[in-house]
Amino acid sequence: MAKPHSWEHTVNVIRVTDLSDPRLSDFANLTDVALRRRTEPAGGLYIAESSKVIARALRAGHQPRAILVLEQWLDDVAELLGDSDTPVYVGDSDVLEQLTGFNLHRGALASMHRPVLSTVAELVKDARRIVILEDIVDHTNVGAIFRSAAALGADAVLITPRCADPLYRRSVRVSMGTVLQVPWTRIPNWPEDAAELKAAGFHLAALALNDDSVDLDAFAADPPEKVALILGTEGDGLSLSTINTADTIVKIPMMHGVDSLNVAAASAVGMYMLRAR
Repeated sequence: MAKPHSWEHTVNVIRVTDLSDPRLSDFANLTDVALRRRTEPAGGLYIAESSKVIARALRAGHQPRAILVLEQWLDDVAELLGDSDTPVYVGDSDVLEQLTGFNLHRGALASMHRPVLSTVAELVKDARRIVILEDIVDHTNVGAIFRSAAALGADAVLITPRCADPLYRRSVRVSMGTVLQVPWTRIPNWPEDAAELKAAGFHLAALALNDDSVDLDAFAADPPEKVALILGTEGDGLSLSTINTADTIVKIPMMHGVDSLNVAAASAVGMYMLRAR
């Protein structure tokens, strides 16, 4: 007789046999980006992929709604949950791929309750370095920027209303779960709300190509005490109204005829140069 697992009487394991089961709806059609952009925020959930990211979400205090896992990953997930009544749906790879639309090669997915976002004032109260994302629509770029923010010591990230969702599955995955540890919130009225940041003592540094741009290394040589680095959408960059609102326009000097970097790469350069010391 097989030795029972230590978690068998504490974890709520449910075998997936019927893909039409409404309890599985959090995990259905995960590859339909347009659908998930609407349904996940409206439903108050986000998807965490892989046991590593799930662990980071739990450490951040986020609460799971349900977990979907391949049989061979069940022990790892059960260890994370401990004594929990969260439903853990277990199935074979082929079955779960039919449900989600992709192969669960990372082993596990969790639908998590979205945390309540802080106000801008609460988020920046003790910050010295913040990053503002204006209308960045690519989830991969958003995730990569959050990973740089975590690695390079940004205190907080603010995103404008049209910016891609940091808690969308691709953003969370690309960030390696750091969107769950870097404080962030939406700035509801941009660039009008820039006045609130200026009143809090932030110098707004817009990263843009402009005739009045200052080289980033010169600006970083003697930076203000509190800096908000503003990054613009892919392709078009920052809006004219944001550029006009900024205190300083900064640029990364380029070579060999290249005019700019991808926004995620540029964010890493900017955050490194402006990191608080």
